[in-house]
Amino acid sequence: MFYHKHPYPPFIPESATKLIVGTLPPPRFTQRKLKERDVDFCYGSQDGLLWPILDQIFDLELIYDTSEKAIAQRKDFLRKRGIGICDVVESSYREKIDASDLGMKDVELRNMLQILRNHPKIDTLLFTGGNSKNGPEYFFRRHLKNSEEENIKLKVIDNEPPRIHQFVLDGRLIKTVSLTAPSGSANRAIGSMQLYKELKSKDSNFNTVDFRILQYKEFF
Repeated sequence: MFYHKHPYPPFIPESATKLIVGTLPPPRFTQRKLKERDVDFCYGSQDGLLWPILDQIFDLELIYDTSEKAIAQRKDFLRKRGIGICDVVESSYREKIDASDLGMKDVELRNMLQILRNHPKIDTLLFTGGNSKNGPEYFFRRHLKNSEEENIKLKVIDNEPPRIHQFVLDGRLIKTVSLTAPSGSANRAIGSMQLYKELKSKDSNFNTVDFRILQYKEFF
């Protein structure tokens, strides 16, 4: 059984008003077996799409390698835009060493409510995935349920992807947005969306990355 511990602490600038929330990076980041185009930072997998998407939206000219400069570029961007990153999962166990969310067992969650209390400027959570089992929204809901004394509920604002909810923490209104996951595994789901089909019919070159760029641009 592989103990998959998150290799990175939360990165939350003092100015942060938005917080990116995912689950765990691929196991090789915990094992310190990075690939040539991996970046040793949150969402740094060479197969992931979050940084390439943000790169295109903001014209960041990011480096994709294991250098310190690549890390510094991403941290500088997050500080300037007031965005933090804090994945909801602290650790899990895996029978098979892969990056599947469904493969996580005995999951330990971070105390997201306390983290939000420690950073009172944050008013938006950007989930990099939805409420399917072991996704970030799914685990955040579990966290709220396990904090029953708080009596915090997610209220639906928009149930169409990307789903938007809001909740109140200590009198403070916080919005959550469940973005389409920035991973190849979400491409099939995108292909079945009516909006994607309509956009694709208008432009045959339109693809699933373009779809995410349109979606992410609105919330970043």
